[in-house]
Amino acid sequence: MTIKLFCNAIIKFVLGIILVGLLLFLPAGTVQYPNGWLLMGVLFVPMFVAGIVMMFKNPQLLSKRLNAKEQQSEQSLVIKLSGLMFVVGFVLAGLDFRFGWLSLPKTVPYIAAAIFLIAYLLYAEVLRENTYLSRTIEVQENQKVIDTGLYGIVRHPMYSVTIILFLTMPLMLGSILSFVVFLFYPLIFAKRIKNEEQVLETELDGYADYKKKVKYRLIPYIW
Repeated sequence: MTIKLFCNAIIKFVLGIILVGLLLFLPAGTVQYPNGWLLMGVLFVPMFVAGIVMMFKNPQLLSKRLNAKEQQSEQSLVIKLSGLMFVVGFVLAGLDFRFGWLSLPKTVPYIAAAIFLIAYLLYAEVLRENTYLSRTIEVQENQKVIDTGLYGIVRHPMYSVTIILFLTMPLMLGSILSFVVFLFYPLIFAKRIKNEEQVLETELDGYADYKKKVKYRLIPYIW
C-alpha cells in the first residue's frame, strides 16, 4: 500500500460523493430527498468497504480499478456516453422528485436496494475471480484466460453485474424517467464488449477457445 494510492482513492471517493450529491439534490431543490440518501448510502458504503479491502489485500487491483483513462477512441466515446447517461438520469430523478412527475410505488426503491446489494456481492466475487480486471481495455503482462466460476457461465460477468447495479439505481430513486434513460446503458456497453472481444481474441492466448467454450457474453441463453 502506498500513500499516493491511498490519497488517490480517497480523493476520487470524496469527489464521487460530492458529484452524485450535487446531481441529485440540486435538481431536487432540497436535501430532504429520502430516495437520494438511500442511493448515496447503498452506493458509497459498500464502495468504501470494497476499497479498504482492496487497499490492503490487492492494491494493484485497486490501482487498476481507479484508472479509467481509455486509450482507444471507441472506448473513450463509450465512457463519455455513460457519463452523460448518469448526469441526465440523476438530474431527471431529482427533478422528478421535485415536481412529482412520474413516481414509482414506495416499496420499489427498497426492493431495488436489496437487488443492488446482492449484485454488489456478485461484483466482489468477479473481482476475486479475476484480478486482471481494469477499467480500461488492455491485455496485461502474464494475463491468463479465466474460465471458472462466473466466467464459466458468461464471458463478461463484470458487465452483467454492472448492468444490474446501474439499472437498480434509478429504481432506488423512484423515478421512471430516470430508469428510461438508464435503459440505454446495455446498448452503450454492447459496443464496448464487441470491441473488447476483438482485442482479447487478438492479444490474449486462449481467448478464442474460451469463446467457443462459453458462448454467451452477458445473459445465459440470450446474448
